Amino acid sequence: MMLLHETGGAIMGMPLEIQGLVQLLVKLGINTIAALMIIRVIYQPTKKGSEFLFIYMVFSPLIFFICHLFGKTELSIGFAFGLFAIFSILRYRTTTIPVKEMTYLFVIIGLAVINAIGFQASSLYELLFINVFLVATVAFLEKGFASGIVSQNVHYEKIENLTQGKEDILLKDLEARTGKEIIRFEIMESDFLRDSAKIKIYYRRNS
Repeated sequence: MMLLHETGGAIMGMPLEIQGLVQLLVKLGINTIAALMIIRVIYQPTKKGSEFLFIYMVFSPLIFFICHLFGKTELSIGFAFGLFAIFSILRYRTTTIPVKEMTYLFVIIGLAVINAIGFQASSLYELLFINVFLVATVAFLEKGFASGIVSQNVHYEKIENLTQGKEDILLKDLEARTGKEIIRFEIMESDFLRDSAKIKIYYRRNS
């Protein structure tokens, strides 16, 4: 029994178009370069060992291919529901994503959507300009407005210093342990059964 039926340049009803493949590869290349610039060049130096790097690297091509395939259909309502389903995934998470990381995630998703369906509404030069502009904007905001502030997650075991009124003691202990001049800190998680906590500290990159 023949599983593949080829008639008139098509396999199982799917047309064989080399032009479509070339267009897909060009869009994928643009999206990959822009995403890598944002993730590895701009974001990663400020978040050493961040667990979100894997999420960004996976989401970028995943959203791109989903939007590319949805964009092939003429069902605009179905396309809208598909995008809604993608963004709704962000609500089903076990840990809270910080605002800055969420912003980066939306930038990565937005770029993937733009690059996947961009050829339908704009030229190649317009698509390249959009990508360059967004990457440059993120870089300017990260390097300029963030003033070189870096965050780092620290596992802390002196649970008694987390009580109210001991903020100064906790801050001095964190600075002594990390060797950094800490600007501020946030207690992300507390585990009183194991007498440990997860604390996010913020310090200047050159401190």
